[in-house]
Amino acid sequence: MSSAIQLLNPKAESIRRQQALQVNITAAQGLQDVLSTNLGPKGTLKMLVDGAGSIKITKDGKVLLNEMQIQSPTAVMIARAASAQDEITGDGTTTVVLLVGELLRQAERFLNEGIHPRVLTDGFEAAREETLEYLNSFVVKPQTLDRELLLQVARSSLATKVNQELTDVLTPIVTDAVLSVKDNESLDLHMIEIMAMMHETAKDTKFIKGLVLDHGARHPDMPKRVENAYILILNVSLEYEKTEVNSGFYYSSAEQREKLVASERKFVDDKLRKIVELKKEVCGNDPSKGFVVINQKGIDPMSLDVLAKNNILALRRAKRRNMERLQLVCGGEAQNSVEDLTPAVLGFSGLVYEQTIGEEKFTFVTENADPKSCTILIKGAHNHVVQQTKDAIRDGLRAVANVIKDQMLVPGAGAFYMSASKHILETKANKGKLKPGIKAFSDALLVIPKTLAKNSGLDALEAISACQDEIEEGQTVGIDLNSGEPMDPTIDGIWDSFRVIRNAISSATGIASNLLLCDELLKAGRSSLKDQPQS
Repeated sequence: MSSAIQLLNPKAESIRRQQALQVNITAAQGLQDVLSTNLGPKGTLKMLVDGAGSIKITKDGKVLLNEMQIQSPTAVMIARAASAQDEITGDGTTTVVLLVGELLRQAERFLNEGIHPRVLTDGFEAAREETLEYLNSFVVKPQTLDRELLLQVARSSLATKVNQELTDVLTPIVTDAVLSVKDNESLDLHMIEIMAMMHETAKDTKFIKGLVLDHGARHPDMPKRVENAYILILNVSLEYEKTEVNSGFYYSSAEQREKLVASERKFVDDKLRKIVELKKEVCGNDPSKGFVVINQKGIDPMSLDVLAKNNILALRRAKRRNMERLQLVCGGEAQNSVEDLTPAVLGFSGLVYEQTIGEEKFTFVTENADPKSCTILIKGAHNHVVQQTKDAIRDGLRAVANVIKDQMLVPGAGAFYMSASKHILETKANKGKLKPGIKAFSDALLVIPKTLAKNSGLDALEAISACQDEIEEGQTVGIDLNSGEPMDPTIDGIWDSFRVIRNAISSATGIASNLLLCDELLKAGRSSLKDQPQS
């Protein structure tokens, strides 16, 4: 009876609700405090140390959220939702975490005044719809997306991930890579091969207008450099394969054994003969022409010897994902049989050469006519540098691709968040019971420009006040992170991605609303009818 009275006790219910809300708010603010120092080009780095002692230094929000050990269930939920933001748009994980934390921080003020969470979440929803509508009018729609504009987009994204020197190196690489795979109908970033080479420094990272394979020829007598190369792309086994069922061969004399071996070998030799004949047909006796075979399956030593004697460069066991890229780089068609080989199925490349670094070999397929696939060759002295560069390049590629897909840009440096904060306070919806939620949302949007200024060593309040004075006069301004003065981001070439901001605001509002409406934390467990006490 006493337990029933306790459950119906309004005071106990209110205490439980306050405790649940406090747990959620504290967790969100804790995650916000951890990631806030990483935001923007002047953000600091975090060092992650795992159980084995491996060290990773990064400022990428997605990497941090995936690698950190997070105990709080609420923080885990926010981290997963923010990571999903990166999967969808390629950026904006730190932004989502900051917005969720700040929305709950601002909501806490009104909750302490006795306002119900549902009233605040209704205000959040109204403010979100108004903000997204304002975003559509705030964007810049350029007439043409030329290379210069895309360079500015790539630089804006990369500057938040790596230092200034490396940003200058990677910006043209990322932009040219996206432009090289851009088709009139589609844009597939999987056609950009990202290859790592433990050699030199990250500043030596290169863009290869072709393909780089992470292995070389398996025969010492094969040519290391082939110019004007006809390329045969194969998915044919050029080695003796064991049968898939149990079988046995019996012979009673050495002569029978030799015949058996010869018959097995003849099957592979017939395939090799057709390849050699095709080589002679297209190259003739011209020493300036070469022939390359790139095979997805194996080539045995005897077959390699035959190909080497005919001056053919052969690579075996190429990755399946590279077979499609090869066709886009040098043309031609991948063949699953050697029965109907004609010159029409061959690709062509101006230069194929092998490079050896330590014990590793790399084969470059370059100087192609109109390649629709390419390679970014990342260099670095050790794995940490390579991984950091790779993460930055992936984000840069997505940033440029997003702009090409959206055909619109958003002025950066916090310009949108400050303008939207002012705009939603002036909307018709900002009245009645929605007013607290809209006010909390408006103040929460300012967390992005505040954090950018704070991470740059500026007085955040002074910088934002100066920008708001300019915004009052109808100008689009952001914060100059070097001086703290208002500046026009469209002139300085600082851009944000439309879809990143749109998704960040939508997902952050949804997460914050769900957390505010949680009135109790319950421990879940499996149970079944048979576990229940019998009456």
